[in-house]
Amino acid sequence: MTIASCCQREVVTVSTTVSVIEAARLMRDRHVGCVVVTADAAGAGVPLGILTDRDIVVAVLALNLDPEEVSVGDVMSPGPYTVSAGDARSDALEIMRAKGVRRLPVVDTEGHLVGIVSADDLLGLLADEVSSLARLVSREQRREREVRSIPT
Repeated sequence: MTIASCCQREVVTVSTTVSVIEAARLMRDRHVGCVVVTADAAGAGVPLGILTDRDIVVAVLALNLDPEEVSVGDVMSPGPYTVSAGDARSDALEIMRAKGVRRLPVVDTEGHLVGIVSADDLLGLLADEVSSLARLVSREQRREREVRSIPT
C-alpha cells in the first residue's frame, strides 16, 4: 500500500509571515498538531517547513516570547523531511524512525504538497492489520474444527 492511499489529503497550511498565534488558532480550530508551511497559505507548492504544537511550546512559550509578534517563519522547522505519494508505508516509517519525526508532508513527483502522514496514522493502519491477522487465526481454527470434526 502506498502513502497516497493512507495519507490525510486535507493539510492545514500557512505562510511564513503568519503569526504563531494565528497558526496555533488554526491548529486548534482544525484539530491538528501541526501546520505545513508553504509559500502561500493556500498550500500550493513545495513545503518550506513544518510547525508543530511542540515547536510553539519549546521555541515560543518556554522562552516567554509573544506568539502574536513571532512569525511562523521564525520558529518553524525548515526543509521538512518528506515522503513521495508513491512510496510504501514502510518507507515513511523508516524516514520517521531515522530522522526522529512524527509527521511527514507527502509530495508528488514535482515536490508539491499533496497530503500529510503521521506516526498515528501509520499506527492505526498497523493496528487494523494486526486485528485482521488475529481474526484470520480465529477463523482458521474454527474452520479446522468444522472440517476435521475436532471436539471443542
